[in-house]
Amino acid sequence: MDQIKIGKFIAEERKRKSYTQKELAEILGISDKTISKWERGNGFPEVSLLLPLCNELGITVNELLFGERLQEVDYKKKAEENMVNLVKEAQESRKKIILSALVAVLVIIAGTPLFLAAGVFEMETWARVALIATGILVIVLGIIIACILDREAGAFECPECEERFLPTMKEYVMAAHTITRRRLKCPKCGATKYCKRVLTK
Repeated sequence: MDQIKIGKFIAEERKRKSYTQKELAEILGISDKTISKWERGNGFPEVSLLLPLCNELGITVNELLFGERLQEVDYKKKAEENMVNLVKEAQESRKKIILSALVAVLVIIAGTPLFLAAGVFEMETWARVALIATGILVIVLGIIIACILDREAGAFECPECEERFLPTMKEYVMAAHTITRRRLKCPKCGATKYCKRVLTK
Protein backbone atom coordinates (compact mmCIF):
# COMPACT_ATOMS: atom_id res chain seq x y z
CA MET A 1 0.00 0.00 0.00
CA ASP A 2 1.18 3.49 -0.87
CA GLN A 3 0.47 5.43 2.34
CA ILE A 4 1.45 8.79 0.80
CA LYS A 5 -1.07 8.28 -2.04
CA ILE A 6 -3.75 7.07 0.40
CA GLY A 7 -3.09 10.08 2.67
CA LYS A 8 -3.52 12.53 -0.21
CA PHE A 9 -6.72 10.75 -1.24
CA ILE A 10 -8.14 11.00 2.32
CA ALA A 11 -7.31 14.74 2.35
CA GLU A 12 -8.94 15.30 -1.07
CA GLU A 13 -12.11 13.40 -0.13
CA ARG A 14 -12.33 15.16 3.25
CA LYS A 15 -12.09 18.57 1.55
CA ARG A 16 -14.60 17.50 -1.09
CA LYS A 17 -17.03 16.79 1.77
CA SER A 18 -16.13 20.20 3.30
CA TYR A 19 -14.88 18.67 6.57
CA THR A 20 -12.00 20.13 8.55
CA GLN A 21 -9.61 17.61 10.08
CA LYS A 22 -11.14 18.39 13.48
CA GLU A 23 -14.74 17.83 12.29
CA LEU A 24 -13.90 14.48 10.70
CA ALA A 25 -11.94 13.45 13.79
CA GLU A 26 -14.91 14.26 16.07
CA ILE A 27 -17.26 12.18 13.89
CA LEU A 28 -14.85 9.21 14.06
CA GLY A 29 -14.11 9.68 17.78
CA ILE A 30 -10.38 10.23 17.30
CA SER A 31 -7.98 13.18 17.48
CA ASP A 32 -7.37 15.58 14.60
CA LYS A 33 -3.66 14.71 14.95
CA THR A 34 -4.53 11.17 13.83
CA ILE A 35 -6.26 12.51 10.70
CA SER A 36 -3.25 14.73 10.03
CA LYS A 37 -0.93 11.74 10.43
CA TRP A 38 -2.96 9.72 7.88
CA GLU A 39 -3.02 12.59 5.40
CA ARG A 40 0.76 13.03 5.61
CA GLY A 41 1.21 9.30 4.90
CA ASN A 42 2.67 8.61 8.35
CA GLY A 43 -0.01 6.15 9.38
CA PHE A 44 -3.03 4.20 8.25
CA PRO A 45 -6.52 3.91 9.78
CA GLU A 46 -6.97 0.92 12.05
CA VAL A 47 -9.34 -1.80 10.87
CA SER A 48 -12.23 -0.70 13.13
CA LEU A 49 -12.17 2.79 11.52
CA LEU A 50 -12.07 1.74 7.85
CA LEU A 51 -15.84 1.43 7.32
CA PRO A 52 -16.83 4.53 9.36
CA LEU A 53 -14.17 6.60 7.53
CA CYS A 54 -15.23 5.33 4.11
CA ASN A 55 -18.92 5.89 4.87
CA GLU A 56 -18.21 9.48 5.97
CA LEU A 57 -16.12 10.22 2.88
CA GLY A 58 -18.49 8.41 0.51
CA ILE A 59 -15.86 5.98 -0.77
CA THR A 60 -15.36 2.22 -0.67
CA VAL A 61 -12.67 0.40 1.32
CA ASN A 62 -11.06 -0.70 -1.97
CA GLU A 63 -10.89 2.92 -3.14
CA LEU A 64 -9.28 3.86 0.17
CA LEU A 65 -6.72 1.03 -0.09
CA PHE A 66 -5.91 1.99 -3.68
CA GLY A 67 -5.85 5.73 -2.95
CA GLU A 68 -8.15 6.83 -5.75
CA ARG A 69 -11.73 6.67 -7.04
CA LEU A 70 -12.38 3.53 -9.07
CA GLN A 71 -14.58 3.11 -12.12
CA GLU A 72 -17.05 0.22 -12.10
CA VAL A 73 -14.94 -1.62 -14.68
CA ASP A 74 -11.73 -1.30 -12.64
CA TYR A 75 -13.29 -2.09 -9.29
CA LYS A 76 -12.93 -5.90 -9.35
CA LYS A 77 -9.40 -5.71 -10.77
CA LYS A 78 -8.26 -3.21 -8.12
CA ALA A 79 -9.92 -5.24 -5.35
CA GLU A 80 -7.94 -8.28 -6.48
CA GLU A 81 -4.72 -6.21 -6.60
CA ASN A 82 -5.33 -5.03 -3.03
CA MET A 83 -5.84 -8.61 -1.85
CA VAL A 84 -2.69 -9.77 -3.65
CA ASN A 85 -0.68 -6.92 -2.10
CA LEU A 86 -1.89 -7.81 1.41
CA VAL A 87 -1.02 -11.48 0.85
CA LYS A 88 2.44 -10.50 -0.46
CA GLU A 89 3.05 -8.28 2.58
CA ALA A 90 2.08 -11.13 4.92
CA GLN A 91 4.33 -13.58 3.04
CA GLU A 92 7.29 -11.18 3.18
CA SER A 93 6.76 -10.76 6.92
CA ARG A 94 6.72 -14.55 7.40
CA LYS A 95 9.97 -14.87 5.41
CA LYS A 96 11.63 -12.24 7.61
CA ILE A 97 10.53 -14.05 10.78
CA ILE A 98 11.86 -17.40 9.48
CA LEU A 99 15.11 -15.79 8.31
CA SER A 100 15.51 -14.10 11.69
CA ALA A 101 15.15 -17.46 13.48
CA LEU A 102 17.61 -19.12 11.09
CA VAL A 103 20.20 -16.37 11.63
CA ALA A 104 19.86 -16.74 15.42
CA VAL A 105 20.35 -20.53 15.22
CA LEU A 106 23.27 -20.27 12.78
CA VAL A 107 25.22 -17.76 14.89
CA ILE A 108 24.85 -19.95 17.95
CA ILE A 109 26.07 -22.94 15.90
CA ALA A 110 28.96 -20.83 14.54
CA GLY A 111 29.94 -19.29 17.89
CA THR A 112 29.79 -22.39 20.10
CA PRO A 113 32.75 -24.25 18.50
CA LEU A 114 34.94 -21.18 19.02
CA PHE A 115 34.19 -21.17 22.76
CA LEU A 116 34.71 -24.95 22.98
CA ALA A 117 38.03 -24.72 21.14
CA ALA A 118 39.18 -21.91 23.44
CA GLY A 119 38.34 -23.99 26.52
CA VAL A 120 39.45 -27.47 25.44
CA PHE A 121 42.66 -27.11 23.41
CA GLU A 122 46.12 -26.09 24.59
CA MET A 123 47.06 -22.69 23.14
CA GLU A 124 48.65 -19.34 23.87
CA THR A 125 46.59 -16.94 26.01
CA TRP A 126 46.31 -14.42 23.15
CA ALA A 127 44.90 -17.14 20.85
CA ARG A 128 42.36 -18.18 23.49
CA VAL A 129 41.28 -14.53 23.96
CA ALA A 130 41.06 -14.08 20.17
CA LEU A 131 38.80 -17.16 19.80
CA ILE A 132 36.51 -16.03 22.61
CA ALA A 133 36.35 -12.47 21.24
CA THR A 134 35.55 -13.80 17.74
CA GLY A 135 32.81 -16.05 19.16
CA ILE A 136 31.25 -13.13 21.05
CA LEU A 137 31.46 -10.90 17.96
CA VAL A 138 29.79 -13.53 15.74
CA ILE A 139 26.95 -14.03 18.22
CA VAL A 140 26.39 -10.30 18.87
CA LEU A 141 26.34 -9.43 15.14
CA GLY A 142 24.02 -12.35 14.44
CA ILE A 143 21.60 -11.30 17.19
CA ILE A 144 21.59 -7.71 15.87
CA ILE A 145 20.77 -8.92 12.34
CA ALA A 146 18.08 -11.29 13.68
CA CYS A 147 16.51 -8.45 15.71
CA ILE A 148 16.45 -6.09 12.73
CA LEU A 149 14.77 -8.71 10.52
CA ASP A 150 12.27 -9.71 13.22
CA ARG A 151 11.33 -6.12 14.11
CA GLU A 152 10.57 -5.24 10.49
CA ALA A 153 8.37 -8.30 9.94
CA GLY A 154 4.84 -6.86 10.02
CA ALA A 155 3.84 -4.70 12.99
CA PHE A 156 2.50 -4.89 16.54
CA GLU A 157 -1.16 -4.33 17.41
CA CYS A 158 -2.28 -2.60 20.61
CA PRO A 159 -4.96 -4.68 22.42
CA GLU A 160 -6.61 -1.48 23.72
CA CYS A 161 -7.14 0.62 20.57
CA GLU A 162 -6.03 -1.86 17.84
CA GLU A 163 -3.46 0.63 16.47
CA ARG A 164 -0.77 -1.10 14.42
CA PHE A 165 2.70 0.33 14.86
CA LEU A 166 6.39 -0.43 14.49
CA PRO A 167 8.36 0.14 17.71
CA THR A 168 11.79 1.78 17.69
CA MET A 169 14.73 -0.64 17.82
CA LYS A 170 15.40 0.36 21.44
CA GLU A 171 11.75 -0.30 22.45
CA TYR A 172 11.82 -3.61 20.57
CA VAL A 173 15.06 -4.85 22.19
CA MET A 174 14.21 -3.71 25.72
CA ALA A 175 10.61 -5.01 25.75
CA ALA A 176 9.66 -8.09 27.73
CA HIS A 177 8.26 -10.64 25.29
CA THR A 178 6.78 -14.02 24.57
CA ILE A 179 7.04 -15.75 21.18
CA THR A 180 4.24 -13.71 19.56
CA ARG A 181 3.85 -10.67 21.86
CA ARG A 182 5.96 -7.79 23.19
CA ARG A 183 5.20 -5.43 26.05
CA LEU A 184 5.16 -2.08 24.25
CA LYS A 185 3.74 1.40 24.70
CA CYS A 186 1.13 2.25 22.07
CA PRO A 187 1.96 5.56 20.33
CA LYS A 188 -1.77 6.28 19.89
CA CYS A 189 -3.46 5.56 23.23
CA GLY A 190 -0.36 5.41 25.45
CA ALA A 191 -1.27 2.03 26.97
CA THR A 192 1.65 -0.27 27.84
CA LYS A 193 0.42 -3.78 27.08
CA TYR A 194 1.51 -7.06 25.53
CA CYS A 195 0.97 -6.24 21.84
CA LYS A 196 0.55 -9.12 19.41
CA ARG A 197 2.51 -9.36 16.20
CA VAL A 198 0.49 -9.00 13.00
CA LEU A 199 1.87 -9.73 9.55
CA THR A 200 0.47 -6.64 7.82
CA LYS A 201 0.96 -2.99 8.75
